[in-house]
Amino acid sequence: MKKFIGYVLLMTMVIVVLPLIIVRGCSTVAEELIPLDDNQPPPEEIEEKDEVLYDEVLYLDVYIANKDKIKKMPLEEYLIGVVAAEMAVDFEIEALKAQAVAARTYAYGRMKKIYANTNADAHNGADVCTDSGHCQAWIDKADALKKWGEKNGEKNWDKIKRAVSETKDIIISYEKKVINPLYHANSGGATENSENVWEGVEVPYLKSVKSEGEDACSNYEVITTFKEEDFISAFKSELPDLQIDSENIIDQIEILNRTDSERVDKIKVGDVTLKGTDFRRILDLRSTNFSIEEGETGEINITTIGHGHGVGMSQWGANHLAKDGKNFKEIIKYYYKGVTLDNIQNIEKNIENF
Repeated sequence: MKKFIGYVLLMTMVIVVLPLIIVRGCSTVAEELIPLDDNQPPPEEIEEKDEVLYDEVLYLDVYIANKDKIKKMPLEEYLIGVVAAEMAVDFEIEALKAQAVAARTYAYGRMKKIYANTNADAHNGADVCTDSGHCQAWIDKADALKKWGEKNGEKNWDKIKRAVSETKDIIISYEKKVINPLYHANSGGATENSENVWEGVEVPYLKSVKSEGEDACSNYEVITTFKEEDFISAFKSELPDLQIDSENIIDQIEILNRTDSERVDKIKVGDVTLKGTDFRRILDLRSTNFSIEEGETGEINITTIGHGHGVGMSQWGANHLAKDGKNFKEIIKYYYKGVTLDNIQNIEKNIENF
């Protein structure tokens, strides 16, 4: 009898415990994407599947900029902090889900080194950082609860968790490749073609679309006033040879042309012609959809519409679509043209790297 019991215990160790030890000891993050054979069919749409197939936990290294430290965390946990920081918690749940999918796709593309970081030092060697000017914003739970207050904190956090969990493992691809899912706060009524912001970078899924309902934002239209001397100083600090008369400055500024989405494409300041994106950067404007008027004596008024670069998904536009009854899949496919929603498992197995 003792021998029989010993035999049963031994077999239990071999069949159950040993495999668990092996699995837990293996890396849960694939080293690279496996190219898809040209003869294989493209990945199926995620909405055609009822079950989530990917059970492994993906980890990424996050450089927390305000604490100057790198933290390894599960991708899905990281995304809760991103959505909490990037989108207003009172937005519709389907808009929050769309944000979660875009944020997951963005992070996954950097984890897999599909999209090169233009400034690797900003990450201190991590996959992403928490600087919203460079990557995606992120906030930890304690700071989020403090921001929302004791009354609504936990309820809000649970809402964000729901948006992430109900889109678990879903990312966006275009022609079997993970996309670069750019997004912004408010397009001002129409999103922008990528090549109009980053010259020469034409991306088929980052094309201009109308984006209604964004004027619901309280900061949809903002007037920023500059003293004339501050205006000149800002441009001379970057363009020291700029020739501009300190008198009648407004007469020496001319918007030369606009894009189809009404953003300034080219503008002349003094004797220099600039891209609208450079003009915005130098003056730290909210968008390139702007107009210029003479203010009070010695001042220039610049009125901006919308907020952000305008490429990809508009967060305020996504919320409007959600209020209009659209689900997160429809929102994603509206702002990113011709894309497919897929599961990370399919991507890991089938998608082409590039």
